Amino acid sequence: MDGEELTEQETALYDRQIRVWGANAQRRLTKSHVLVSGIKGTVAEFCKNIVLAGVGSVTLMDDRLVNEEALNANFLIPPDENAYRGNTVAEICCDSLKDFNPMVRVSVEKGDLSTLGLEFFEKFDVVVIGYGSRVTKKSVNEKCRNLVKRVAFYTVDCRDSCGEIFVDLQNYKYTKKKLEETVECELNFPSFQEAISVPWKPFPRRTAKLYFAMRVIEVFEESEGRKHGECSLLDLARILEIKKQLCEANSVSESLIPDSLLERLITGTTEFPPACAIVGGILAQEVIKAVSCKGDPIKNFFYFDGEDGKGVMEDISNSFTSS
Repeated sequence: MDGEELTEQETALYDRQIRVWGANAQRRLTKSHVLVSGIKGTVAEFCKNIVLAGVGSVTLMDDRLVNEEALNANFLIPPDENAYRGNTVAEICCDSLKDFNPMVRVSVEKGDLSTLGLEFFEKFDVVVIGYGSRVTKKSVNEKCRNLVKRVAFYTVDCRDSCGEIFVDLQNYKYTKKKLEETVECELNFPSFQEAISVPWKPFPRRTAKLYFAMRVIEVFEESEGRKHGECSLLDLARILEIKKQLCEANSVSESLIPDSLLERLITGTTEFPPACAIVGGILAQEVIKAVSCKGDPIKNFFYFDGEDGKGVMEDISNSFTSS
């Protein structure tokens, strides 16, 4: 992302944010290329924020045809059926995002993300998977890790008023302000596969219940061949069976994951717009930090629950078992 300086037009347009994070950080942003897959409410909020911030390009992937369900919480899709009939979610969102900032190149890529090879992901500096299956998240994360250059990898999921962000920046070096000094820092991130494979037994008692609940629903959707969000109250009995199996396999009490939380996540399949704004905004902030290499990143999970209004970071790695 190193290269030429900001143009006069870019400097004028991004003047306010340059004053906040500096010209060098803005230059890195304008040279960055972001891939986004799965565009529902939270991801729409994320895309809007990074386009306004002035990334170099955003490539969208979502081949779903726009229907009434796709309108839920996604303000990038106009409510007029004549405006979106016959178009995919990515195509309609692409047109809307171009209006937010004409200086950002927004394009559409068709196809199945999980089937694409390494050469496809080499074009990007950031990859964001929204509402993906566990298999897709593992596969794409592994491909990003196998590239010569470091690609920042994120997943985001929002169900009802609950949200989850996963972050993998691999070996990440950055700077941050400490008192009056700027200090250099380094963090090592586990992959998605490594993070979700950590045994539950050593976890601190304060660990967010959402972490465990999300893992249960991921396993359910994978074992039943369901797409993201394809579950209802009728599936609760099977989901509770999976919860019991996972808790037994990890030698923890079933009380670790409240039944009421699982019920919320499978019945509230539509997103809560205020939660979308919060989780999507935080994800955008994290991507901006990662691209600019400034500020402490989330390591490596973030959870938000609209029921209590709390957001928490969880550092989930093998350090639990090695300590």
